[in-house]
Amino acid sequence: MTSALYAYAADAMLFVHVLFVAFVVVGLVLIFAGGICRWRWVRNFWFRLAHLAGIGIVVLQAWLGMICPLTIWEMQLRERAREFHYDGSFIAHWLNELLYYQAPAWVFIVCYTVFGALVVLSWFLVPPGKPNGAR
Repeated sequence: MTSALYAYAADAMLFVHVLFVAFVVVGLVLIFAGGICRWRWVRNFWFRLAHLAGIGIVVLQAWLGMICPLTIWEMQLRERAREFHYDGSFIAHWLNELLYYQAPAWVFIVCYTVFGALVVLSWFLVPPGKPNGAR
């Protein structure tokens, strides 16, 4: 693979990472809004389970001091593309700025844990429906 293809793959990985973050963050906002507005789709069991699992993995990684696999894969691709920083495309630069901000590790642990607690709370305030086929 050429270095340009690795760079595109790294940008794609960054985009997937941003989509994951958006799913978790926007998903919670929509769950609470859907509870107020009585949107049935926010009670979909599989959507809610995927949402809970997503933030659960993030919280677990934070508590264990692990780096997100999406970050690792993106950085490996950037190394192969011979990119060691984000001075490439405009979109990659700003997605990077939004996603990778600097703070002490404890700040992330607290933020992720509080957010995870809100997701768990959403299961009680806006309970999901039964899985398809359940009686």
